[in-house]
Order: sequence, then C-alpha cells, then structure tokens
Amino acid sequence: MLASLININKFYNGNQLLNNVSLTIDESDKIGLVGNNGCGKTTLLKILTGSVEPDRFTEKDGIVSIASKTTIGYLEQMNGLDSEKTVIEEMRSVFRPVLDAIDRLREIELEMELGDNSSDDEYQRLSSWIEANDGYNTDVKIRMILNGMGFSGNDLERTCSGFSGGEKTRLCISKLLLEEPNLLILDEPTNHLDFKTIMWLEDYLRSYRGAVLIVSHDRYFLDRLCSSICEIERGVLTRYRGNYSAFVRQRSENDARREKEYEMQQKQIAQLEDYVARNLVRASTTKMAQSRRKQLEKIERIEKPFHDTRSAKIRFTYAVEPPIDVLKVKGADISVGDGDSRKTLVEELSFDVRRGEKIGIIGDNGIGKSTLLRIIQEQLPHKGLVRWNSNVKISYFEQESANLNRELTVMEELHSRYPSMTELEVRGLLAQVRLVGENVFKETGVISGGERAKLCFAIMMQEHGNVLILDEPTNHLDLSSKEAIEEALTEYTGTIIFVSHDRYLLSKIADRLIELTDGECRLHNYNFDKYLDVLREEQAEQKRLADAEKFAKAAEASREKSAKVYRSKQQRSADAARKNEMKALEKEIDDLQEKIDALTEEISREEIYSDYELMNSKCSEIETLKAKIDENFERLIELDE
Repeated sequence: MLASLININKFYNGNQLLNNVSLTIDESDKIGLVGNNGCGKTTLLKILTGSVEPDRFTEKDGIVSIASKTTIGYLEQMNGLDSEKTVIEEMRSVFRPVLDAIDRLREIELEMELGDNSSDDEYQRLSSWIEANDGYNTDVKIRMILNGMGFSGNDLERTCSGFSGGEKTRLCISKLLLEEPNLLILDEPTNHLDFKTIMWLEDYLRSYRGAVLIVSHDRYFLDRLCSSICEIERGVLTRYRGNYSAFVRQRSENDARREKEYEMQQKQIAQLEDYVARNLVRASTTKMAQSRRKQLEKIERIEKPFHDTRSAKIRFTYAVEPPIDVLKVKGADISVGDGDSRKTLVEELSFDVRRGEKIGIIGDNGIGKSTLLRIIQEQLPHKGLVRWNSNVKISYFEQESANLNRELTVMEELHSRYPSMTELEVRGLLAQVRLVGENVFKETGVISGGERAKLCFAIMMQEHGNVLILDEPTNHLDLSSKEAIEEALTEYTGTIIFVSHDRYLLSKIADRLIELTDGECRLHNYNFDKYLDVLREEQAEQKRLADAEKFAKAAEASREKSAKVYRSKQQRSADAARKNEMKALEKEIDDLQEKIDALTEEISREEIYSDYELMNSKCSEIETLKAKIDENFERLIELDE
C-alpha cells in the first residue's frame, strides 16, 4: 500500500462535498477519478497530497495514511519552472545529486593523475552510487521524455519563459515524469497535448512502475490506461474494476439492480404498513400487527436510487432525405487572412461525402480544421469547387458559439429564432438539454461554455438538419453531457461532418477521417481505431529508419576516424606489400584454374581415360592444383582481415 484515505468528509459553505470517502492506492494501481464538474475531485487530490485538511468529527474520521516509502508527484505541487533556465537545465535539475556526484568523481580523477590517492575510498563509493542510480544515462532519459512530450532540437536550449502556457504545462509533466515518484497524480494531463503526444504518454504511463491517479475527461485515455475507475457522485466515492468502458457498463448494471432492490423493498414496506394499519386496533390481531411494526422498524432502508437530472436528453431529427451524393469538394484550398497577409495552410484538397456518412476531421491546432468547416459552407473565399446537392439542410455547431447574441437571455435567444414557440415549449426544450432554473434568464454571454453548448444543441434540435456540421462539440462538456451528445450522434441517421480532439467520440462516431497535416490533406477510409493502429505502425517504422540512420552514421564516423589515424612509413609499406601479395595470389589462382580446366578437358578424351596410369596421373595433378587454390584462398582471407 502506498496511501489510503478513510472516512474523508469535506464541507464548503454548509454543503457536504465529500461524504465518508475511503480509498486505498496500491503500488501498481492505475486509477481514473471521474465525476461531474464541482463534485470534489480536485479537493480529494489536495487532501491526499496534504494541501487541504479534511473535516473531522471523531477520531475515526479524516484519516490520511501515506506509507514511508511513498513519494508523491502532483502537478499542482510543483513550484513552477525556473523562467531563467533553459529546458535542458531545468530537466537536469531533477538529477542534481547524481550530476554533482559525477562532477566530484571527475575532480578525484584529476587528483589521482597528480599522484594524490587520498580520496580512493570516496571514488569507489561514488562510482557505485552513480551506477546504482543509472547516473550516466540522465541525458538519454531527459531527451527521451522531452521528445515524447513534443520537445526536441532547439527547444532544449530555449529559456522556459519563452514558452506558451500549454507548453509550460507539458514541460511540467516532463519534469514530473523524470522525477519518477511511486505515486503519480495527474489532473487533466491531456488538455494541451496532440494525438501523437497523448499516445506516447499513454504508452509511457501503462508501463510506469509506480501507481498513477488521474483526473480526466478524456474517456479514450481512461480506457487505454486505467485498471479501475473511481466515481464521485453526491459526495460518495464508488470504485469500479476495469477501464472506463467497463465502468459505464457496471454503473448501468448497478443502477438497474439498485432500482429493482429499492422497488422490491418499497413493495414489502407498503405491505407491512398496510397490515399494521388494518390490524393494530383489532384485539385479535394486535400482537401480530405489533410484530409487523417491529419488523418494519428493523428494516434497513435502501436509499432511493439517484438519477442525475443534469444528464441532457438530446435527439437530432430531420424530415427531408437528401440524395446519395451530398457534397463534392474538388481542388479547394484552405487559406486564412487577406491581401499580403493571406497564408495558405493546405494547397489543395478533394473529397466526396455521401448520405449517412460520419466523417471526422483531425489535425493539430491551427492547421485549418475550423476554417475547412467554414469553407465547405461557403462562408470563406476559396479556390476550386464546393458543391452541395439539392435537399440538403445544414445545422452547424460553432466551437465558440459566436452565432449566439450575447446580450439576449437563454429564453430570448430561442424565442428570437422560433417566435411561434410558447414559453412552456421553450422551457421544455431547454429542460431536455438540462438548462433549468435561473440559468434560462441569464444572458448567453455570462453562462458557462458548457451551458452555451447545450443551448446550441437545443437550437439544432429545432433546425431538423439532415447534415450536421460540428466544430469540437464536446469541448466544454462534462462526462455525462459528453455521453448524451455521443448517444445522440450515434442514433442520428443523417450525415455528420465534425472536427474533434475527443478520441472517444471519434472512435464511436467516425466512419472515416480527413487528416490535415502541415500543408496537405490525407484521406483515411477507415475508422479512428484503425487510424491509430496505422499511425503506430508508421511511428514504429520511422523509429526503425531513424535508428538505422543513426547506426549508419556512427559506423561511417568510425570508419572515417580509423582512416584518419596516423600510419607510419613502415605501416604504409606493409600495407602496400599486403595488397601486392593479394594481387599475386589472385593471378596465381586464375592460372591454376586454367590448368585445371585444360586437364579436365584432356581426361575426357578416349586416349587418356582408356590409359589407366595416364588417367590416374592427370587426376592427381588436378587434385594438387585444387589444393594449391584452396591454400591461396585461405591466405587471401588472412590478408583481407
């Protein structure tokens, strides 16, 4: 065991955030911590790391036990990066004791060269300690981690202050991984990472020797990494075995079982209460009624199962079916800016979209994905052809909800679009996406990003588009809302073109992919899981080629170094003699082979093979010549080596 929490309680403003939470973390655990925003996940992490104290009512409450062998690495605990240091200096600071020991070792070596052997014992002790801590491979470890997290080349010599906020977060994660704590705590580690970096981090953490506790909304990340999932709901923590998909299945089964148990108990209680009510006042049945009442009092009541009312109910429908061929794009470019400042991100792309297809658009930030969505809607100038077929009705979800009037309330926004709807109908529609209470009277400019996204979904439900164009639809949503939109898109039978970094959504929804890379467009006529398999194969091949290139360069450098070594006159003379002898041997072998060929021709003649003694003589001569050739070949091999 590395750490345990027993009966953890925490109150804020009179509300109980955590209710008797208990959790044990063992050496090899890979735990995902999930729950709706504000449920207490980060608070629990802070209690575990000691930065927040739990509320205690008895001696048995709020027990936080950390084993003496446990070292905890928590991103928020780090005091940030030294803004004046370069990246490589900051990473080397993790290994400061080892690097200091190596420096001391070099000092002792200089002393020994001058004849001072007084520090011989210290030298032996330091050498053993450095080797035990793999001290001579620190730079290899640093470059491996940094390369995996997307830093290489000149990045290593840049000062930390010159990086963006997201890049600094990646540097902090890199430093944390180099520290190798046996309990690693990560809060939303994938927020600033691209696909390739996330995949590298997943593989790294899967083989990580310590325990990992992760808070994340990235369901694909939780699926690939976690061996158990802990959910906090209404202050109570429940632990499920398996990854995120197993957790979803088990939670559904548990909810159904608890619902059934609750209903059966309620039926039993109702029967007992009815019996008591009818028989308590009758003299003949009073004792039996009293017995039933005692039985009622002893029943341990099952709490009514909680159904999260914040889970949205989203459903997209349409009435008009478009033709088979929905969209044709041919020779279009992706460009941004105007005039001299106009920049082309992708020179040319062509693709077709057919009815019912669900196409995911992927690529790094700033590569032009959102611009592509606007281009295919003819909202931006472009070259080439973009042609929609007849009977197509587009419903568009914009990433930042810029199509909303920030000065209107949520109710007014819907009314302005659909004036024929009654207030009751508007409230009902908003309730479906779980916009309720005072939130419906707030201006759209002040509600949260997740609430604006839900309002946009409500608008799209009324638009009845047979083509959905979505730009990062799950960006601001909690897990339950992500599941709701995923279910809605799965059930939708129309055409979907969507941009997303949500790998779980891409895995569940996309039939095929359009990948935008630096200056080009790649079409993948398979789903996201197949894309990841292909990507891993490409990365493995690139690594193999890079390793082969490194080996070839090292071999070439070694040969060049050998060629540059100074050779004496005698060495050059011996080398020349060796080459002359090799030439002479090669010529002698050719001459001997000619003789063998001539003798072989002779013994094929009747006058030779009919004379036993002559035939025997010729054959002996051939064997002698062959033996001489073999002897010359052996000498050639010696000279060549």
